[in-house]
Amino acid sequence: MKSSLQFYGGMPLPVRVIAPGRLATLREQAGLSKAELARRMGVSTRMVFFYERGRHTPTPQRLQKMATALHCDVEELTGVRRGDEGLVDLRFGSGLTLDQAVELLRRTAVGRDLCLSAPRLSALEQGRPVLGRNWRDRDVVGRLPAALAKIYGVPVRMVVDAWMRTRPDEPAPVRPKGRTQEGASGSANAAWESLNERQRVYLGEVLRDERMTETEMWMRRTHHLPVPRPAEWRKLPLALRAPADVVGYTRLQERLRRNGVHDPGVGATVHALERRGLLVTSTDVVQHPAAGEVTRVWVEMTRRGRAAARAGLGEAAEEQPDTPLLSEWLWSVMARVAGAGPDGLERDALSGRAPFYLGVGYKNRSAGRPSRGFIDEVPVLAADGSHVVGYRWKLTPIGLRHTAEYLEEYRRRYPRVDTTGITPRGGKPS
Repeated sequence: MKSSLQFYGGMPLPVRVIAPGRLATLREQAGLSKAELARRMGVSTRMVFFYERGRHTPTPQRLQKMATALHCDVEELTGVRRGDEGLVDLRFGSGLTLDQAVELLRRTAVGRDLCLSAPRLSALEQGRPVLGRNWRDRDVVGRLPAALAKIYGVPVRMVVDAWMRTRPDEPAPVRPKGRTQEGASGSANAAWESLNERQRVYLGEVLRDERMTETEMWMRRTHHLPVPRPAEWRKLPLALRAPADVVGYTRLQERLRRNGVHDPGVGATVHALERRGLLVTSTDVVQHPAAGEVTRVWVEMTRRGRAAARAGLGEAAEEQPDTPLLSEWLWSVMARVAGAGPDGLERDALSGRAPFYLGVGYKNRSAGRPSRGFIDEVPVLAADGSHVVGYRWKLTPIGLRHTAEYLEEYRRRYPRVDTTGITPRGGKPS
């Protein structure tokens, strides 16, 4: 009897083949002979010869070893661009055979609930109907992407996207939780209650200054200006260690002064908040035109400090995007491309890092955050079709599906993002 890895229903199971010419090119670029590549992969030189002639296809483990030896990603060998992966690509990228993946999944609760087998996982990867107990229960099936992500070593969102590419006629396997606005946690309330009035004013004003800075970053994005990473802009200038009549006051100091609680420099109040883990301070040295070299003090809210300040102001806990969803910034980029319609968005209209997170084929660094593959640069041909006159950004099929599936949830979470003209799933533009 043939192994389920090789046959299902009398037909060969799908595998990811490598392009022989691409393998030979990558081997030569790496400066490896066939014999050396074979040694690093643990196969014979003759087998490498067969791979380069297209006469054999490596197993997932050998494909992974081949990529490691050539210092490249698996997708460079298979020709599958980042952001175009299907479920079988994720498995091959992890180096797992079908049987090995099933063995790992059977150890999980969802694997047992779905009675996972090699034929069923194969059908899932091929986009064919999967028959069996609980496979019509969306709540049970919706737990499978997290289990797949764990054994493949990728983010859950990557599995959800690959699932939707593999099975385009089905609803998304994972829905946002649709959390209601909840009150602050008990620990956040307790942290706020432990502060004296002066400390509460300080923490509240740091939160307001952070929000003002966040709005400024938002405006920079809308005007296509460079935006630093959140880890950078969340550090707020608190004070310059020099006479105020020479260097003046920072914006945060002015806010505190209006509340009548300002300490010169960085006083006991800030240190008390730092000891409680609500703020973090740091320093650097800057050149001031009037005072020369002076020490600048930065202050940054911790998650605990932000939660405590929100609790003190009577606000709901901060809502984070669920697994399949984008951040507000990336959703605003998607909305612009979607709103441009079938003609697409001018290539130069997108700048910064957005394409590395959304564009097909983009990646920022090895093993970095994977691209979602929601947008792509599409060539625009001349009227006579003789040559390419430019490129425009358009939604990919998975981008269209993602937008349609989650549009209403995005509108609820990010109301300030303009979604005029975007078509909801099964509806008309609104």
